[in-house]
Amino acid sequence: MSETLPEPIDPETAPKVAPSAPRPLSLRGRAFKALALSPEPPLPEWLAGLDAALKRSPTLLKGRAVILDCAQLKPEPDALETLMRELKARGIAVLGIEGADVVGEGLPPLLVKGQPSEKVEIPSPAEPAPQVVTSITVEGSVRSGQSVINPTGDVTVMGSVSSGAEILAGGSIHVYGALRGRAIAGAARNPRARIYCRKFEPELLGIDRLVRTAEDMGTALRGKAAQVWLDGGNIRMASLD
Repeated sequence: MSETLPEPIDPETAPKVAPSAPRPLSLRGRAFKALALSPEPPLPEWLAGLDAALKRSPTLLKGRAVILDCAQLKPEPDALETLMRELKARGIAVLGIEGADVVGEGLPPLLVKGQPSEKVEIPSPAEPAPQVVTSITVEGSVRSGQSVINPTGDVTVMGSVSSGAEILAGGSIHVYGALRGRAIAGAARNPRARIYCRKFEPELLGIDRLVRTAEDMGTALRGKAAQVWLDGGNIRMASLD
């Protein structure tokens, strides 16, 4: 059976199809809430204050939209680039810059007419929130992989603390068996906290913000009843026998 092939289309005589009109570009204004950082001179002191705030509240700016308000700083482009690098190193993503006269290439866009919103309070170490001091007692041992945390008071373990276990207390720690895991006392910024144990074999010790690892403790107290405390900003250890 033979087939009849279609005749080729002559582009000169083919009907013309009118091109469709381009769709208009749609632009809409949107308003979003963002936190504004307002650096002040001298910049090194302001960055130190920012670091202290992030230490007290590590999630303060995490995942937040941040605007950099440079009205008080008035940085030159080079100084602004340096500031942006410092903020990036702290995990702070700046979406826009406000109050700057010039924004350099590669920097976030310049924003104008931002409206103030609610103020975000940063916890201050000078005015801590009142806490109810409590002490807890563990009737038995703390096994490897377990953690006992009491940020407002003492922790007493009637048994032992196994290797790989952790005790964290806002106050002191008392272990009536062997201490083989990690023990951090004074986590509530309490330099007077102490650590006591019947058998001294810890992996790590800490009081307030100071820590010592097993490699730094030596072997003089190993296997003995011991106490640990702070003295002049140094961790001290001594036998209880």
